[in-house]
Amino acid sequence: MAVRVVKSTEKPESKEILAEAIVRIGEAFEHLQKNGLNKQAIIVLIQAETKQSQRDIRLVLDALPRLKGWYCR
Repeated sequence: MAVRVVKSTEKPESKEILAEAIVRIGEAFEHLQKNGLNKQAIIVLIQAETKQSQRDIRLVLDALPRLKGWYCR
């Protein structure tokens, strides 16, 4: 199952916007960890705001370094 992020079906998000979002999320995650929050605390905070499963959040956070390499050139 592929995940596709779109603003609307007529006007999908540009690759540049998605690449910037990936970079900014990765930087925010690193910043939070450097300032004392462990990975589990970050997962709990994200889950409280998004209602996503901890498993899904963990998969995304674990994949951030690879996503940056795959989608951001």
